[in-house]
Amino acid sequence: MSTHSHEAVMLKESLAALDLKTGGKYIDATFGAGGHTRAMLEHNLKLLSIDQDATVIKYEKELRTTLSKEQNQNFWLSITNFRGLIKTAKELDFNQIDGILFDLGVSSMQLDQAERGFAFRQDGPLDMRMGSEAQSAEEIINNLAEEKLAALIYRYGEERLSRRIAKAIVVARQETIIKTTSQLSEIIVSAYPKGKYRKKHPARQTFQALRIYVNDELRALEDALEAASRLLDKNGKLVVISYHSLEDRIVKHFIKDDKELKIITKKPLTASSEEIQQNPRARSAKLRIAEKLGGRV
Repeated sequence: MSTHSHEAVMLKESLAALDLKTGGKYIDATFGAGGHTRAMLEHNLKLLSIDQDATVIKYEKELRTTLSKEQNQNFWLSITNFRGLIKTAKELDFNQIDGILFDLGVSSMQLDQAERGFAFRQDGPLDMRMGSEAQSAEEIINNLAEEKLAALIYRYGEERLSRRIAKAIVVARQETIIKTTSQLSEIIVSAYPKGKYRKKHPARQTFQALRIYVNDELRALEDALEAASRLLDKNGKLVVISYHSLEDRIVKHFIKDDKELKIITKKPLTASSEEIQQNPRARSAKLRIAEKLGGRV
């Protein structure tokens, strides 16, 4: 495992964008390994962090051992999907907040766990669920009709060879149930014409598509952005780090269309060459910022 695998992406930029105020109320909507949360708590504020993945509790426990008594008292972690943001925020008196941060996508720690089924380069069960309530990737791959499978891979993975890949999956599953990430990865590679390999692994986009579909990520993001806008107090900041064009497009259009928000970044910020060298995950990161114009609606 890389020593940089759990580093928070664009940490300095996101903290500056949030314009953290002593005593303010903030939400880290994607706790992950706690990198952004840790840095935010150094500013003497109240922080609610959210993550739908219950395995992050071990990172919370590690983090709390390093915090002061006051920091511990001003920090809450809720294990829930961020599309339920308003309910969670109201329960913990985070109704009017000064800023909210989203660091989207699958985290490096999830990719590092082969048993979660996110990584096409590691052999593990074909799962991909961030929570426990969804259908697994195995169920989808083995049961979805070929046309629907192709549409899913094209829409969420932006994969031009989606029909070839879907056909190869259907042929393979007639022989045996596709249960592991390595099985699926090999099938996808076999569907690629020789010479079509680019810099990216052939399975990357299909795995992305499945993960997004399994976890209903795009609709969850739309719901969460709407909730975030409602929760922000006047001049509160919305800060979103995305990692692929589908997410970034949703964020861009949401900020543009929400009349309660002012666009701060006309073009998204990107990670420095130094950070990318230290943490390759930052290569595709795009950070957008918006500011709440009025009070709570």
